[in-house]
Amino acid sequence: MRTILITGFGPFPGAPHNPTQALATRLATAKRPNLRLIGHVFATRYDAVDRELPALVERHCPDALLMFGLHGCARTLRVETLARNAIGRRADAGGTVPATRRINTAGKNHALMATPALRLVHAARRAGSEAVLSRDAGAYLCNYLCWRATALVDGETGPRLAAFIHVPPVARGRGGRGTFSAAALERAGAAMLGELILCLGSAGKAAG
Repeated sequence: MRTILITGFGPFPGAPHNPTQALATRLATAKRPNLRLIGHVFATRYDAVDRELPALVERHCPDALLMFGLHGCARTLRVETLARNAIGRRADAGGTVPATRRINTAGKNHALMATPALRLVHAARRAGSEAVLSRDAGAYLCNYLCWRATALVDGETGPRLAAFIHVPPVARGRGGRGTFSAAALERAGAAMLGELILCLGSAGKAAG
């Protein structure tokens, strides 16, 4: 039995609708043999990530993390490959502006994501969506989650893989602005989930 933790974020200043909230919830309802999917939506707050991510990993012992976040200026899916040890000055959804500009004051400047990034890009493209590799996850909650996830993957008992995908705005209703539809985003997300399962090994292959 393989376990994958699928996460999204809730609304945040400037983004009252975050499509990753519904995406993570819907992907986690998929039924696959020999696979347990856990969905979770973080409030877009630094303290929520700090409190909830370690607790989720300890409780569910996932083999992989599949994380999604909204990039308001993106026009394609962006599979992140690098987390930066940096925090911007933008307030989170709770109004908190971190006092420090670094996530870990004693840490290195960058951390590579333990993810089959190129395979996820190809999976999204096969599902009909544009996708690219990215080495810039920003300096907000998405990058913060990437950094925290890499630390867990580096641990002895943590997940084997951690993938983060930035999604572009999704059109809502007639005339809504956005480069993706919700249906297209879900198809791409399901395709990347399937590819991540394959990357986990023989049990994942049986499930995929």
